Order: sequence, then C-alpha cells, then structure tokens
Amino acid sequence: MTPVVHSMSPRGRTGGRVYLRMIHDATADSIEWRTVPDYKRAYTVRRGRKVRHLARLAPHIRALRNEPGTFLWDDLSILFFTREMRARTVFVFHHYEPLQFDSWPLEPLLWRRLFAVLPQCRAVVCVAPSWAAFLQERGVNNVQVIYNAFDLAKIDRVRGMDPAECKARLGLPQDEITVYAGKAVHWKGVETVAKAIKGEPGFRLVTTGSNTIGSPGHHFDLPRPRYLELLRACDVGVFTPRMREGWSRCAAEALLLGMPCLIQPIAGLGDLARLTEQPPPDPRRLARQIRERADAAPDESKAVYETLARFDTTYFHDAWSRLLAQAAGP
Repeated sequence: MTPVVHSMSPRGRTGGRVYLRMIHDATADSIEWRTVPDYKRAYTVRRGRKVRHLARLAPHIRALRNEPGTFLWDDLSILFFTREMRARTVFVFHHYEPLQFDSWPLEPLLWRRLFAVLPQCRAVVCVAPSWAAFLQERGVNNVQVIYNAFDLAKIDRVRGMDPAECKARLGLPQDEITVYAGKAVHWKGVETVAKAIKGEPGFRLVTTGSNTIGSPGHHFDLPRPRYLELLRACDVGVFTPRMREGWSRCAAEALLLGMPCLIQPIAGLGDLARLTEQPPPDPRRLARQIRERADAAPDESKAVYETLARFDTTYFHDAWSRLLAQAAGP
C-alpha cells in the first residue's frame, strides 16, 4: 500500500516552495501526496498576512486530525496539530527571520511556541548546518540537514553554453562586467551592491524576481530555463543580504554555472560560502573586489562545481525517501 503524506501546497517561487516541490517530485513514485492550500502566498498585502493565513487554514487542520498517514510540514500552522499529529510529522525548517514578521505583535509569540513544540515531531529537517545548530540551541535535537539539490543535467546543459552568446540573447553588453545581485526583494542586499558600483565605469547591475524594491539595475523576471541562461551570462555574483537565509538557491546555482561570487557569511548562506570558499563582500571596496572576482581562474569554477555536484537529485531522492520511510514506520 502506498504511504500517504500530507503537506502544504508546493506552489510558489520562494526557496521554500521550490524545496517542497522537489520533495514531492523526488518521491512521487513511492508516496501519495495530499495537500492543503497555502493561503499566505495569495495575499498581496503583507500586514497581518500570517494571521489571516492561519485563520483560514485552521479548518483544514481540524479535518486532518483523524486522517491516516504522515505529515511533512513547513508552516506555523503546525501549532494547530495535536501532539499525536506532531509525532507523525517531519517538519522542514527553512529559516527564521524577524525582519519578515508581518503579523506583529502576535507572530514572535507564535515562533517561540513553534520552537517549544518542534521536539514533539518525528524529525526536523533544515538545509544548512548553521540552522541545525540554531535549532539545537533551542532544545530541538531531532534535527538533520538535507541540503538544497540540483538537476545537474539541466545545469550542465546551460554550463556548456557560451556566456557571450547568452549575453547577446538577453541584450546585455559584452564590454561590461555583469554583476548579479540576486532577487530584487527586501533585505536581500541589492541596494548595497547598487550603491557600491554606482558611477563606476564598466559595470552592469542585474537582478531577478518580482522586484518589490524597484531595482535600479537591469531587471529580469524569467521562466526557469531562461533564468539559468541569465546566470550563465553574468560575470560575478554578489550576495549581501541583511536577512538570514537558509542556503541560497540563487547563489548556489550561480556558482554551479561558473559565476565567481562574493557572499555575505550570514546563517545558511555562510555555510555555502565556507563550503565553496567564496570571499565575503566589503562594501568599502566592493567595486575593486568585483573586478578581482571577474578575473577568477577557471580552475576555481571547476572545484566549486565538483563541491556542489554532490547535491544532485539522486542525493535528494535517497535522503528524503529514506527519511519519509522511517517516519511512516513504527
């Protein structure tokens, strides 16, 4: 009989939704997935978003209380679970960021309660060692790391493309250093990069995503295949977030596609920087650093690729299949 696993809907473009969707895809042949809506991503107004989301989700959680199977959850609505439900839950902890609190003053109390109930779960998964340590400091000892993973066949196809041709297709100049600063959303540090290279000759700032900050650079919102081509076209990645990320997929894919980077060593992004030996950005001399990174030796790119290539879809399938089988067992 095929095991049943309940989760939030994996729709969306955030790193957490991509990770959840990858779990669904990797285990689709061996698990029957049943999902509930993720309302908070339907709200365009952030204020009070999580509280409204929880209020709408409460009836769905009550309906699940007598359902058989395992739960794979990554949402504050686990606070509505009974203790018996949590004992059947694998919780995915993406990251914790007070900068993103949209339901103050209630939300900090909800997170405090979350840390108190996570030890009741069958297992807790995070995507970087720093977050495992963060949870263990708060008494969550049943935690393990399963990194972000990558479809290397798609990565290799784009990696084999000529960066100059990719630039031409995307309308980027050939005679400038194209600087990729990540997603143009709050707290990602795009402003820091833009300020550092403003007025400097020979730079072109590139950003992606929904552009909630009005990026001053050349902004793209592309389907995934074209997005990977854009990464291949860029010369240097600079990631200077204020927020504590999990293990940035943007930065990891940039590195896999041969882009030398400057990475702020904060939270999970720091784990990625140490693993791939990428230097930290210094806002006082960032333009000079970017020029130096643009001249990085090809051997560095090869070594970084080999380091991250361990985290392929086979690794991800095996890790999650094993964990969910254990969670469904006695």
